[in-house]
Amino acid sequence: MSEQVNIRELNELIAGKSSFVSLITHGMNQTIVGQHHLVESLLTALLADGHILLEGVPGLAKTLAIRTLAQLIDAKYNRIQFTPDLLPADVVGTMVYSVKNEKFEVKRGPIFANLILADEINRAPAKVQSALLEAMQERQVTIGDSTFKLQEPFLVMATQNPIEQEGTYPLPEAQVDRFLMKVVIGYPNKEEEKQIIRQNIAPEPAEVHALVKPEEIIDVRRIVNQIYIDEKIERYIVDIVFATREPEAAGLADLKSIIAFGASPRASISLARCARAFAFLKGRGYVIPEDVRAVCHDTMRHRIGLTYEAEANNITADEIINTILDKIPVP
Repeated sequence: MSEQVNIRELNELIAGKSSFVSLITHGMNQTIVGQHHLVESLLTALLADGHILLEGVPGLAKTLAIRTLAQLIDAKYNRIQFTPDLLPADVVGTMVYSVKNEKFEVKRGPIFANLILADEINRAPAKVQSALLEAMQERQVTIGDSTFKLQEPFLVMATQNPIEQEGTYPLPEAQVDRFLMKVVIGYPNKEEEKQIIRQNIAPEPAEVHALVKPEEIIDVRRIVNQIYIDEKIERYIVDIVFATREPEAAGLADLKSIIAFGASPRASISLARCARAFAFLKGRGYVIPEDVRAVCHDTMRHRIGLTYEAEANNITADEIINTILDKIPVP
């Protein structure tokens, strides 16, 4: 009974914060045409306190999306263009000798911001990718003898172009696993494209103003962390993840030859965190199976390794996830 009371109180608390979601969504839609899934995923990652890897061809408003979000939440935003000659110091910062003070001083890099766009992350070598991913994971940066905490909220949105492989350094599986979500976005439809043209040739582009403060994001995250997940939902999450590791035990023997390795425990954690954030976006104080299914592809597609057989037959991780979701009983 007390549980029901808590959920009722939580629903009332979330209802009071619903203007937060509608304000940001409306603000994003003023600038971003279509791409509803991208906007929803960005908000989910922000509320779940994780980072997002975005895959899509150029020109799909990836940069515009995170810059607009930073303006709406009045947060500091930095863009880092990843190139083959980039060095870790170009991302995190370095020690610079000051002639005036006759000593080495810390020069902070662009990682010291709330929202970071790591553009074309796969164009930089592994040591630069590692520097970024360490900052993402540890939420701190060490320069010389000093360690600096990164300010909250802190979100990295890394992008990669799926059509160009020449001169790129694919992210190792262990590093990709550190991203809470991997979102794949496609082209807009004809109506959306017409709207994009109108918006971009308009005499005066739409202005973006700050609607919420970064402190409100941290406050809302505390509420998201209280959202109730029933034991049946937890079991459902574990069953989905284990089906990628032991497909035969889940009655999916056909998948054994096409999965090289299954999702890690980070997948289970990410599914639970994203499902909570998604439930908040939908105005609920509890998680339902549909929340888990809604975020399942984005949180797991980069955590399933495919065999050569799967690649030869053009089988994708998304198809494997679909098969698992169809097979695992919904609580």
